[in-house]
Amino acid sequence: MKVVVAGLLMKDGQCLIAKRRTGDALANLWEFPGGKIEIGETPEECLRREMLEELQIDVEVGQFFAESSYEYEFGRIQLFVYWVSWNGDTLSSTVHDEIAWVDPQTILNYKFVPADIPIVEKLICCKEKF
Repeated sequence: MKVVVAGLLMKDGQCLIAKRRTGDALANLWEFPGGKIEIGETPEECLRREMLEELQIDVEVGQFFAESSYEYEFGRIQLFVYWVSWNGDTLSSTVHDEIAWVDPQTILNYKFVPADIPIVEKLICCKEKF
């Protein structure tokens, strides 16, 4: 099982999502940015590293939000999601085809990777955080 962390990054009532790169596993589906935990790394350390690598930003990892798991053809993923904040500097995606800021009314217009769907559903239920 792969353990993955992702961040909920908010700005002006909208949440950042990212579209997986063409050619990658689960290409063209949307996800919350993050990645696999490396050996010896805490979830918080992983999330800070991944946000720097994927979006070129330093983040502060906040409270745990939710978790989900999903059995893909290539193996089981255990996903842990945290609130994250940053200083508002410009984002620059390095591994995704596209990024988008979405609100609760439009987030369901995006097709997410299966492991992220329970997170989307919980986020909609908790829309006061938007």
